[in-house]
Order: sequence, then C-alpha cells, then structure tokens
Amino acid sequence: MAPAHAHKSLKLSHDLPLDSGQVLSGVEIAYETYGELNTDKSNAILICHALTGDQYVASTHPITGKPGWWEAMVGPGKPIDTGRFQVICANVLGSCMGSTGPASPAADGAPYAMRFPVITIRDMVRGLVALLDGLGIAKLHTVVGGSMGGMQALSMAANFPDRAERVLAIATTARHSAQNIAFHEVGRQAIMADPNWNGGDYYGGAEPDAGLAVARMAAHITYLSEEGLTEKFGRRLQDRDAKSFGFDADFQVESYLRYQGSGFTQRFDANSYLYITRAMDYFDLAEEHGGKLANAFAGAKARFCLVSFDSDWLYPTAESRHVVHALNAAGAPVSFVELSAPFGHDSFLLDVPALDRVVKGFLK
Repeated sequence: MAPAHAHKSLKLSHDLPLDSGQVLSGVEIAYETYGELNTDKSNAILICHALTGDQYVASTHPITGKPGWWEAMVGPGKPIDTGRFQVICANVLGSCMGSTGPASPAADGAPYAMRFPVITIRDMVRGLVALLDGLGIAKLHTVVGGSMGGMQALSMAANFPDRAERVLAIATTARHSAQNIAFHEVGRQAIMADPNWNGGDYYGGAEPDAGLAVARMAAHITYLSEEGLTEKFGRRLQDRDAKSFGFDADFQVESYLRYQGSGFTQRFDANSYLYITRAMDYFDLAEEHGGKLANAFAGAKARFCLVSFDSDWLYPTAESRHVVHALNAAGAPVSFVELSAPFGHDSFLLDVPALDRVVKGFLK
C-alpha cells in the first residue's frame, strides 16, 4: 500500500462502543466535503462508500491520481448537485484512507494489525453519526449509498431514524447471502495464504500484495455481468495472434483482472480488506431487530428510495424488493425501481442515465 497522505479528519471526543462489546479510543474519521452548508444546516447529503471506496467521491484520489469514484453523479449541476447541497463523504471505520483501522497506531504506537477489533456495518454508522455530531449536523437532507454504502444507509435509517429525512439505497441488500459470504471468504483466504501476510504483522516490510490482488480479482468478477464481460472481452486474445500454450495472460479478460488486482494493492490495505468484508458478512438488519426486517424500520421517519439493476447478480433485485416489502409493512413511505443496465453490480458507478434521473428526482 502506498504511503499515507494528509487527510481532512475529525478525532472523536469520546470512545466508540462496538457491537463486539469492545470500545475504540481516539478514533479518527477522515472525510471530504463538496459544496457549502446552508445557514440552518439542512442541505447536507451524506454519501456512504462501498467496500473498496473512500472519501474522494468527487475529487482526485491522492494516491492514484484518478478522478473521484462518483464524479459522474456528484458536482455542480449534476444529479447530486453541489451547487445546492453540501456533500459529505467519509472513509469508513476499519478502512485505510485516514480513518482508524488496522494500519492505525494502537496505544503502544505500533499498528493495530489483527489486534484491531472486528467491526460491523452498524459500528461504521456509529462512526459516521459521530462525525455528523462533530460537524454540527443534526439531520441530513439525504443519506445515499450503493452496495456496502447502501447497507450503511439502511443501517442509519434503522438505528438512527432521526438523522436523515431521505434514504437512497442503491444496488444493496439487508443481509449477506451464503454466496456473498463465500466469495468474501475466498478473498480472505487468498490474503492469509500469502506468506507476506505474516499473521497481519506486515507493516514496515513486504506486504501481501499477491494475496490481496487475487482477492480483488475474485471480487471484481462479482461486480460485473456475464453480458458485460462477453461484450467487452469475449474470448479475444491479449496482444497475440495465437494461444501461448502457457500460463501468461492469453485472454483479454485475464489481463484485465490482473491489472485490476495489481492496481488495487497500491491503494488498499490487506488487513482492512479482511475487516471490512467480515463486517459486510455479519450484516443482517433483521437479525439485529428480533429476526424480522420490518422491525428494523418500525421507527423510520424518512422517505426511502431503493434502486436495483436487472444485471446485478451480487445483490439481485429480489434483495431490494425484500427491503421494500419490509418498509411497506412498517408503514414507511418508499419508492422502488429496477433499472436495466448491462454492467452488473457496478452499474451504479457507470453511465446509466436512468439512474441520474431517479437520483435527481428523489432529491427534489
């Protein structure tokens, strides 16, 4: 992972209690803001990022130099209009772009590594709520999130129902399926099988880049659709006219995955990947609220909008419908749309004009 850069961050004035029963002290939450907060602080939108995302939703990433991960959606005159709203995006607890996580120093000055407590999505949301408190924002205009960000948005609505007037959850779920957990376990085992992982104590030495790259490759497949992969790559060869009869990247899709994996190791911490995937696997809103999902939203005061994509097999439309039915049972106002897009789970990050229209309309 590349060296740390300076981040805008807030150090919490209090300890952060966790679902595990442990407590974290000295927590820092790194964040970015876009646009201006109005005088009564009623125009704030919190955007929650996905597993490998960060706070740079609409600005250049300080390590990769790439544009913000949702610049198509966030900015002046865009569906999430920073001329109208102040957008806040924070790096989640347990991650590696400035918020407290496994790479952060513990009380003894050494990195936590695997001494970092296991966290949950609800713990991440506790960190986000503490950030909002520190910024003096009592109630959000909207909390928005796709994928794991959608889990955070739903968790905030369930556990902190007074904190947002609107909840926009895109390509997400109320709990991880066995298949979701299985894919994550493959990634975690790839990292832990890398000799450089060293039980998580690799800071300052060789890092488990090979294992982390494989984890990223496996996960990235789940973000795409078969239709999208076929259209983009098919069985076309990479920079050659014939098969090599070896184990180089003969096919374009192999080369693409290797590129995705190697690039990922430059900006992400392997231990953070372990902790965040575990948090996603533990996520089960119904289990948190007596085993019935409708109970999670019994005190909901927000308006909800859920969006799914017909090519998303990671969090298929049925998962969103399950949440919508629970919201209906709880009497919460909710709208729902399934959009057609060929890109799979990653559709929410790509060029889907219909999503732009839904987001813009919901924020009015």
